[in-house]
Amino acid sequence: MTPNKFPPGWDEDRVQRVLAHYEQQTREEAVAEDEAAYEQESQTFMEIPHELVPKVRSLIAQHQSETATK
Repeated sequence: MTPNKFPPGWDEDRVQRVLAHYEQQTREEAVAEDEAAYEQESQTFMEIPHELVPKVRSLIAQHQSETATK
Protein backbone atom coordinates (compact mmCIF):
# COMPACT_ATOMS: atom_id res chain seq x y z
CA MET A 1 0.00 0.00 0.00
CA THR A 2 1.37 3.43 -0.94
CA PRO A 3 1.37 6.25 1.61
CA ASN A 4 -1.15 9.06 1.12
CA LYS A 5 0.14 12.28 -0.41
CA PHE A 6 -1.55 15.41 0.88
CA PRO A 7 -1.48 18.96 -0.45
CA PRO A 8 0.59 21.49 1.49
CA GLY A 9 -1.04 22.22 4.85
CA TRP A 10 -3.11 19.03 4.84
CA ASP A 11 -2.61 15.82 6.82
CA GLU A 12 -4.63 12.71 7.71
CA ASP A 13 -6.32 14.46 10.66
CA ARG A 14 -7.52 17.36 8.52
CA VAL A 15 -8.87 15.00 5.86
CA GLN A 16 -10.77 13.03 8.51
CA ARG A 17 -12.26 16.25 9.97
CA VAL A 18 -13.45 17.38 6.53
CA LEU A 19 -14.96 13.96 5.80
CA ALA A 20 -16.73 13.94 9.17
CA HIS A 21 -18.12 17.43 8.52
CA TYR A 22 -19.71 16.44 5.23
CA GLU A 23 -20.84 12.98 6.35
CA GLN A 24 -22.66 14.44 9.38
CA GLN A 25 -24.20 17.35 7.49
CA THR A 26 -27.95 17.33 6.89
CA ARG A 27 -29.30 18.02 3.41
CA GLU A 28 -30.57 21.40 4.59
CA GLU A 29 -27.15 22.32 6.00
CA ALA A 30 -25.48 21.29 2.74
CA VAL A 31 -27.88 23.44 0.70
CA ALA A 32 -27.32 26.42 3.03
CA GLU A 33 -23.53 26.01 2.70
CA ASP A 34 -23.79 25.91 -1.11
CA GLU A 35 -26.04 28.97 -1.20
CA ALA A 36 -23.65 30.89 1.06
CA ALA A 37 -20.77 30.07 -1.31
CA TYR A 38 -22.67 31.55 -4.26
CA GLU A 39 -23.21 34.78 -2.30
CA GLN A 40 -19.46 35.40 -1.82
CA GLU A 41 -18.47 38.33 -3.99
CA SER A 42 -14.79 37.35 -4.02
CA GLN A 43 -15.38 34.20 -6.09
CA THR A 44 -16.97 33.28 -9.40
CA PHE A 45 -18.64 30.00 -10.29
CA MET A 46 -18.29 28.80 -13.87
CA GLU A 47 -19.19 25.77 -15.89
CA ILE A 48 -15.97 24.33 -17.32
CA PRO A 49 -15.69 21.47 -19.82
CA HIS A 50 -14.23 18.37 -18.13
CA GLU A 51 -11.22 18.27 -20.42
CA LEU A 52 -10.19 21.79 -19.30
CA VAL A 53 -10.38 21.12 -15.55
CA PRO A 54 -6.71 20.03 -15.22
CA LYS A 55 -5.56 23.22 -16.97
CA VAL A 56 -7.79 25.41 -14.80
CA ARG A 57 -6.53 23.69 -11.64
CA SER A 58 -2.97 24.28 -12.80
CA LEU A 59 -3.67 27.97 -13.38
CA ILE A 60 -5.26 28.32 -9.94
CA ALA A 61 -2.28 26.59 -8.29
CA GLN A 62 0.12 28.87 -10.18
CA HIS A 63 -1.86 31.95 -9.12
CA GLN A 64 -1.90 30.82 -5.47
CA SER A 65 1.83 30.16 -5.58
CA GLU A 66 2.53 33.60 -7.04
CA THR A 67 0.21 35.28 -4.52
CA ALA A 68 1.88 33.48 -1.62
CA THR A 69 5.34 34.76 -2.59
CA LYS A 70 4.27 38.42 -2.75
